[in-house]
Amino acid sequence: MDSLTQIVLGAAVGEAVLGKKVGNKAMLYGAIAGTIPDLDTIVGKFLDPLTAIEIHRGISHSIVFSIAMAPLLGWLVSQIHRKVNATWKDWSWLFFWALITHPLLDAHTTWGTQLFWPFDLRLAYQNIFVIDPLYTLPFLIFLILAMRLPKTSPKRRKWNRLGLIVSSVYMLLTLVLKGISYQKFTAALEEQNIEYTAIDTRPAAFNTILWYANIDVGDAYLLGDYSFFDTKPIEFRFVPKDHQFLGDYKDTETIKRLEAIAQNWYTISRKYGNLYFNDLRFGVYDLDAKNLSFVFSYELIPAKTGLTIKESERDPEAMKQVLRSLWERMWGN
Repeated sequence: MDSLTQIVLGAAVGEAVLGKKVGNKAMLYGAIAGTIPDLDTIVGKFLDPLTAIEIHRGISHSIVFSIAMAPLLGWLVSQIHRKVNATWKDWSWLFFWALITHPLLDAHTTWGTQLFWPFDLRLAYQNIFVIDPLYTLPFLIFLILAMRLPKTSPKRRKWNRLGLIVSSVYMLLTLVLKGISYQKFTAALEEQNIEYTAIDTRPAAFNTILWYANIDVGDAYLLGDYSFFDTKPIEFRFVPKDHQFLGDYKDTETIKRLEAIAQNWYTISRKYGNLYFNDLRFGVYDLDAKNLSFVFSYELIPAKTGLTIKESERDPEAMKQVLRSLWERMWGN
């Protein structure tokens, strides 16, 4: 999830664990802990682009990391606040829960997390977008109401508890909506007599009303969208995989690593003589556009060692049009 959401979640967890003893300090350190796992993006800036992608939401988003870091951070803060009515164990408990809830939340997004690192398993339930105002804003409001009250106030704990409950209920609701949208897509495929080997669904940006689906039909994918306000049947767009464009690059280490990252949901495209690896899990900017533009696309650059990659740049002006199209599509076809 986005940084603000993780800060809010971390602060609320910190308050739930230790707020009664240390007041707003619990929120402060919970918020700090909630951002620590995403420091892997800073580490990635010192690595090659492919490795940076691979480590994102890796070890720093694991149970191992939370268990190892919590007592260290707990000891450090206990030394800073020796006069506060909280022990090293108290602070360690706060850091553990603030750290572990970060990847637990991220697991609900499309990118997912390697919660069980070092095992090569990435959890990605794909039931919420990385930025969802309906999840974050009510949560933030309850947190602000809580932090304005004295640490011993029962209302403070009530507001914080409500924030945790409301956000959790909304998360459960997104799972229900994902299940309903999945049934809509599979029913449409059956009605249109389309045979497929796999289907992958996820919410559109900033909402859980509009949902997208990728369907594997062999040498191509079908891409579709469904809004809960739709009145017309679901239509699918045919997109060839074009993996043959890779030629001799197909068995290179770079392609194998990209395939693992994309979980084999990808297409290859050619533009101005250049090859691009398009990660299909994050879909396209506008499904109705004449020429599809993929959210995550990497240029494949020949090098002496095989291939290097460069992430395609995004056009800010084009993004504005995409957001307008998204808003219109969300309210039905």
